[in-house]
Amino acid sequence: MFTGLIRHLGTLEARRDRPGGARLTIQAPPDLIERAEEGASICTNGACLTAVARSPRAWEADLSHETLARTTLGRLEPGALLHLEPALRVGDPLDGHLVSGHVDGVGQLLERASGEGVWRFGMPPELAAMMAPKGSVAVDGISLTVVDCGRDWFTVALIPETVRRTRLEKMIPGAPVNLEADPIGRFVARALDLRSGEERLARFAREGWA
Repeated sequence: MFTGLIRHLGTLEARRDRPGGARLTIQAPPDLIERAEEGASICTNGACLTAVARSPRAWEADLSHETLARTTLGRLEPGALLHLEPALRVGDPLDGHLVSGHVDGVGQLLERASGEGVWRFGMPPELAAMMAPKGSVAVDGISLTVVDCGRDWFTVALIPETVRRTRLEKMIPGAPVNLEADPIGRFVARALDLRSGEERLARFAREGWA
């Protein structure tokens, strides 16, 4: 688990094809490298990756075709800036919200404010049931609070400090982002979907084809 608080930035150094996917080499600051021992989980632009190797200046992770296809990581070019967060340890402060590192979908920046203000992001319509005003969302791994939302968009209010310390500072409209809905919203949406299905089956049993 992660918190969505970005204290480390890294750079994609290289991506090499391998059977079943690709291997990423990511430059990172020394304090992040210390946490990237073999088998450790590192949230990378919102996606949970497993460290498979490291050097004094970089660490490596293997990505499956599924991860490359369902996140933005397969689209990034060497030199791209990355949000990095090591896994939450028992006893660490939970200053953001619980982030699993399981990307629900890829959205895009639609509108940005200058400095402090409300930013608008597009999202796949299937995420709408998991979004709610004042709920949490992780955008490229950043813990943010939803201001408002529709069927295929949501807004968040950003302060200059958040923008300055993340890759949002240079992000332009149209840029893709990894999205993870609040885990509570995910399970509520699933429960409601199952209940709706049960009600349809019960109606069919009573009334047959309509």
